[in-house]
Amino acid sequence: MVDKGDPAPRPNRPHQRPADRSAGNIPAPPFSQNWNFCSIFGNFALWFGMIVIGTDIAETYFKNHKGHKGIAAARSQYDAWLKILETSAPKTPEDIKKMHPKASILKSGRVVFNIKANDFRLVALVQYEAGVLFIRFFGSHQEYDEIDAETV
Repeated sequence: MVDKGDPAPRPNRPHQRPADRSAGNIPAPPFSQNWNFCSIFGNFALWFGMIVIGTDIAETYFKNHKGHKGIAAARSQYDAWLKILETSAPKTPEDIKKMHPKASILKSGRVVFNIKANDFRLVALVQYEAGVLFIRFFGSHQEYDEIDAETV
């Protein structure tokens, strides 16, 4: 049996910091700085950027307008826009403006993104705390003028 006055050192486990002997060998909290992404179940939660829902709206638009003037360039810029959002996690409208300076922030979490130098518009509803973006509309600038971006 180990004497309580001089406890035996505990092995360093990945989920625990080494115990401090001067503090009476109080165990460290279960999550250390080395394991920032460890869930309460002990498995690793990988950090991803924003979850984008509704990509089928843009995909359908590109499919239906294949061969139209400027659609290939719009497709490549949409893909770049999507990659930026999927690898970042904006928490405020200001973060969106830093990533996309030409974006327009509307009421109730709506954002209008300009795709291909304002030739195409993408309207999205953003839930910042949840890290989710819902695509509500994708179309040409002329098609955008026919909708209400705050209700679509």
